[in-house]
Amino acid sequence: MIQIPDLANATPIQIIFCILSFITLATAFLTIYSRNPIHSAIYLVICFFSIAGHYLLLNAQFLAIVHVIVYSGAIMILFLFTVMLMNLNKENEVYKPRVTRLGAIVLFCLMCLVLIAIFINSKPIVGEYITTGEDYQSIKVLGKVLLNEYMVPFEFASVLLLVAMIGAVLLSKKEKLGK
Repeated sequence: MIQIPDLANATPIQIIFCILSFITLATAFLTIYSRNPIHSAIYLVICFFSIAGHYLLLNAQFLAIVHVIVYSGAIMILFLFTVMLMNLNKENEVYKPRVTRLGAIVLFCLMCLVLIAIFINSKPIVGEYITTGEDYQSIKVLGKVLLNEYMVPFEFASVLLLVAMIGAVLLSKKEKLGK
């Protein structure tokens, strides 16, 4: 059963968590719902900042700062430049048929129902946590873990970002009309 926290007896951390959660969900919804691509990008930046606030609540300061620098800084600026260079106009916009929109809505509702069913039927994790006493907030330890144990996924992520950047540049180039 889902329990709604009692805000009258809540600690300040719980109140901040509820506020950040509301901001995150609201701006994520507005990102999808907004018709203007610039407004969508701005809502997404606000959503990224609120997620960084969640990282701070989890005492992951390094992860929060890296999240702000990488996502809110670099990637969103790249998206904004791409959207501005594409010069999206209403008359050039392709409208989807009603069947496609209806299918997307049905698929979204089914996915929400599946996620809610998984959330309701899941059991909380109880038991002993194995602690090593090692500080994973240290940049030195994080660098060793990233470059030893997770080297291949780290490199895949860098290649994926490179491909996304090349794709954004190619999308922003204007086609030549005639030779």
